[in-house]
Amino acid sequence: MRAEARAEDLLRRLAPQALGALARRYGHFDMCEDAVQEALLEAAIQWPVQGIPERPQGWLITVASRRLTDQFRSEQARRRREATVAALAPPEACFAPSPGEDAPPDQDDTLTVLFLCCHPALSPASQIALTLRAVGGLTTAEIARAFLVPEGTMAQRISRAKGRIRASGLPFSLPPEPERADRLRVVLHTLYLIFNEGYTATTGPDLQRGELTGEAIRLARTVHQLLPDDGEVAGLLALLLLTDARRAARTSADGALIPLADQDRARWNQASIREGVALLSRTLTCAPLGPYQVQAAIAAVHDEAARAEETDWPQILALYQLLERLSPSPIVTLNRAVAVAMARGPQAGLDLLATLDTEGQLAGNHRLDAVRAHLLELAGDYAAARNRYRAAARRTTSLPERRYLESRAARLASADE
Repeated sequence: MRAEARAEDLLRRLAPQALGALARRYGHFDMCEDAVQEALLEAAIQWPVQGIPERPQGWLITVASRRLTDQFRSEQARRRREATVAALAPPEACFAPSPGEDAPPDQDDTLTVLFLCCHPALSPASQIALTLRAVGGLTTAEIARAFLVPEGTMAQRISRAKGRIRASGLPFSLPPEPERADRLRVVLHTLYLIFNEGYTATTGPDLQRGELTGEAIRLARTVHQLLPDDGEVAGLLALLLLTDARRAARTSADGALIPLADQDRARWNQASIREGVALLSRTLTCAPLGPYQVQAAIAAVHDEAARAEETDWPQILALYQLLERLSPSPIVTLNRAVAVAMARGPQAGLDLLATLDTEGQLAGNHRLDAVRAHLLELAGDYAAARNRYRAAARRTTSLPERRYLESRAARLASADE
């Protein structure tokens, strides 16, 4: 691995630990996060050239502490701290040892930082942005590029999120035990959303954004290392690995979407499949069953089929029925309709889809039209399928999906002629 990549990987792992150490010592999460970002930028410039320090975490904490001291000493920081000056350490206490010297021992606060970034008071978009910056170590510019928005827009989103945390007066600590399970669910859902945006981008010319799927998997690994006995944490990591294993086969050389049934399964990442299946097998034997574990089991059934025709659709249908009992939602029902169609025939799937026509959560969602088009095509109603493919194409904001749906409609038009 080249020096730049090695340093980047290390920095992303150390970013939340450095932030946690500062926030625990000084408070003021927003100011500490800014200081850590500056330290990360300085390290990204220096380390590939000068080498990684012997104690890289201490180096980051030291440099960030100095940046924090500069903020405290500035006029702007003095105005900000007037109301809370008694809660701040004296300026002298903000100085840390010089880079290379021993830093005080600090616990790994990565999980605490994640809980704070995913606080329910923040919107899902803010949770994602703040998690990627504070825990993922990405710059605002990198996050903005990943979501195809101007850097200024993303900076405002992150600033508002940090402002909400500051205004809430939340302590930098793990939530009380009664709240911890609910907060962990929010953390896992945030990582799930980051992965999904990377796996099928909602907008833009590319179907996938590997930087987001990779970051979601890395963060899920981190949470699994911190909570190795939690079944849903392991289930989420297994789900991401088993799903991401197909990434290379999902697009053609020109970036066109290739549906699951048509993918070259020799291109699937077998190492990721083995790791995901092993994770899932371990957690299913020792932890209470949860939605992420069931979704991972569905992904495993797909991944273990050597050919599309060998997919065990009755097993997938049974798993979706279980998932719907554990975590009912219109999207789960939509996916179950596909499994019903493949196991019992397209008309059975279409009958189930009819129950979703009045579901407000799916109003305007192109996936309902796309699934109905697919099942109508399987049923031989090509004219109706063509119309639904066109409706789905109009509604999606993903260019590769639109092209795929339009090509399906065009093919059916040719078949009718």
